[in-house]
Amino acid sequence: MNADVNKDGCIACGLCSQICPEVFDKDENEIAYVKHNPVSPEAEESASEARESCPVSVIDLS
Repeated sequence: MNADVNKDGCIACGLCSQICPEVFDKDENEIAYVKHNPVSPEAEESASEARESCPVSVIDLS
């Protein structure tokens, strides 16, 4: 599984990096980005939870 964040739509809430810090982090402007691809099998569940929790639905998992 690979993760992607649409940075143009990110509102910098930080939920994804709180829920799944193994995969997501924030840049100097608090915008989310993916730290590691592919997502490890151990982090897939929390990455999915981060995607579902994103209030602006900018996380894609494929």
